[in-house]
Amino acid sequence: MICITAPKLFKRFSGCAFWPFILIREERLKRDLVFINHERIHLRQQAELLVVPFYIWYATEYLYYLLKGYSKQKAYRSVCFEREAYKFEADFTYLEKRRFWGFLKS
Repeated sequence: MICITAPKLFKRFSGCAFWPFILIREERLKRDLVFINHERIHLRQQAELLVVPFYIWYATEYLYYLLKGYSKQKAYRSVCFEREAYKFEADFTYLEKRRFWGFLKS
C-alpha cells in the first residue's frame, strides 16, 4: 500500500484506492485507521479482479443503480464493493480472514 496525498484531485470525497495506491485529500487521513482499512479492502478487491475488471464491474453496477432511480449516494453505497468495505472497515483483522471474492457475500 502506497498512500499519496493529492488534495486537488478530490473535492467531493476523501480519497480512493487505485491499485496499488491510496490517494487521499488530506494528510490527516493517513492516521484514520478506519478510512485506511476501508481503502485497503478496495485494494484487495482490485487485486482479486486484476484491477481493470474491478473498475468495469464497479462502474457498471453504479450505473445500474442510477438507472434504477437511486440517488448518487445510494447508488454508490449499493455497489457490492462498497457494501463490503463499509461493513468491515472497522474490523482491522478482516483482511486476514477474508475469503476470496468476499464482496459477493456482503
